[in-house]
Amino acid sequence: MAERIIIDTDPGQDDAVAILLALGSPELEVLGITAVAGNVPLALTALNARKICELAGRPDIKVFAGCDRPLRQPLVTAEHVHGKTGLDGPSLPDPQMPLQPGHAVDFIIDTLRAEPPGTVTLCPLGPLTNIATAFEKAPDIAARVKQIVLMGGAYFEVGNITPAAEFNIYVDPEAAEIVFRAGAPLVVIPLDVTHKALVTKPRNDAFRAIGTPVGTAVAEMTDFFERFDREKYGSDGAPLHDPCVTAWLLNPALFTGRRINVEIEVHSPLTRGMTVADWWGVTDRVPNALFIGDLDADGLFALITERLARL
Repeated sequence: MAERIIIDTDPGQDDAVAILLALGSPELEVLGITAVAGNVPLALTALNARKICELAGRPDIKVFAGCDRPLRQPLVTAEHVHGKTGLDGPSLPDPQMPLQPGHAVDFIIDTLRAEPPGTVTLCPLGPLTNIATAFEKAPDIAARVKQIVLMGGAYFEVGNITPAAEFNIYVDPEAAEIVFRAGAPLVVIPLDVTHKALVTKPRNDAFRAIGTPVGTAVAEMTDFFERFDREKYGSDGAPLHDPCVTAWLLNPALFTGRRINVEIEVHSPLTRGMTVADWWGVTDRVPNALFIGDLDADGLFALITERLARL
């Protein structure tokens, strides 16, 4: 049976590739996409999610708008990385498919209550506001989640929005704290992994060589995305963060990691949003996450390219 997933997202070029990878993979059944404010405000993330579904030829996917701000602090966005639309690069038409009625948080709650326990995986690609709000509103659903596979945090790679914090966690640390303490099985894919998933020129050429609207759009997205990260990191290409979540679901053998304890710093002005990962097991805190540390980048990009070609 296909793995049943809800993608919680703030698209974002790399979110777009993660969604397209899921929609191109028969092993995954996307029950719905829930938009959250993050890379850009909610109105744009909800719009972008529908653009991506239509690009994939999947206007049947249910897209819900969720939380438009973090739980406790003003919204921080990342137009400096993703452009003013969040999907700068390709020219994608406005979607014809409507947003679904109702709130994303209620969709998450209703789905987890309606489906058998342990059969729905949550895939957060942005700030964890929707997931945390659902857990606060309906505490019973955490025990019904099969697993949460998220992109967020960092340890050896430290921060990309502050010296200590990765963007998704920093935008809403209180939400992250709720999710990390909820007790649901947790897989964390941090910058330590995604900074090894670089869209080099040959890899981007392979996307373009697919020769379809999807392949061309992805190449144009990563072309745009690359200009910021190459300058920032001095690397051979931009890290493709969020598709690592989808790829882990499809082929976890591409990744390695450890079960460790991860706590979220919510108080310190110096390190707020930091994922304090006990990688070396120096505390007696109980492990609460599989924290991924490495990946097979060539295998990852071969998988992405092959699946995008199916759309």
